[in-house]
Amino acid sequence: MRLSSSKIRRVTALEILDSRGNPTLRAGVELEDGSTGWANVPSGASTGAHEAHELRDNEPARYGGKGVRQAVENVRGPLAAAVKGLEAGDCRQVDSALREADGSKNKSRLGANALLAVSLAAARAAAASAGQPLWRCLCPEERKILPVPMMNILNGGKHAANTVDFQEFMIMPTCAGCFSDALRICAETYHNLKKILQDRGLSTGVGDEGGFAPDLPDAESVLGLLVDAIKASGYTPGEDVWIAMDVASSELYNE
Repeated sequence: MRLSSSKIRRVTALEILDSRGNPTLRAGVELEDGSTGWANVPSGASTGAHEAHELRDNEPARYGGKGVRQAVENVRGPLAAAVKGLEAGDCRQVDSALREADGSKNKSRLGANALLAVSLAAARAAAASAGQPLWRCLCPEERKILPVPMMNILNGGKHAANTVDFQEFMIMPTCAGCFSDALRICAETYHNLKKILQDRGLSTGVGDEGGFAPDLPDAESVLGLLVDAIKASGYTPGEDVWIAMDVASSELYNE
């Protein structure tokens, strides 16, 4: 993907806090034409067995070992050197240079969080140079199509302090003709789920990502609640609204 022709002049980074109050990485890229782009790296509560390596400082006395000062230095040092002078809009070339600078199989030497921050910031800087929002640069065709949203409405696993093992239970409003309708259907189902939980004497407290987090015996009971909420909203489960799950099985699987 090629966004603009302006070259990277400077790369920097700093440690910030994410929505859970844990450290994460923010990187900034400045181009020769003065355009800039910044990107914050998301950090999940769970880590899949095959995910790239998120570099943490592992200093127990600081943020419980979750600091990212080494990743910050990796951005300012070897990664900045690797991409300086490259055209920010040539995403393939920038990403290739970042991977080559790291040199490891799962980005464990310099940190996948460090590489991702620079990659995203470079793309945003290129979009700024082109005078366009990033989404328009990545999708230059006249017709824009958004994917069907998956709204997380009940949490378990590491996203909630409850008895549900699976991490995310989501709904997909496939009957919607546009994104605003899809959002409305999800919101209606979410609020009907809350009412059902209240009527059954279950908690309506929420987990890390905004889904309800009641104590329930198993995943099947969760699915039953979601089906009831979909029906209460006037939709047909499996036709109008589907259920999706992110099990986060690496967190509970035992060989």
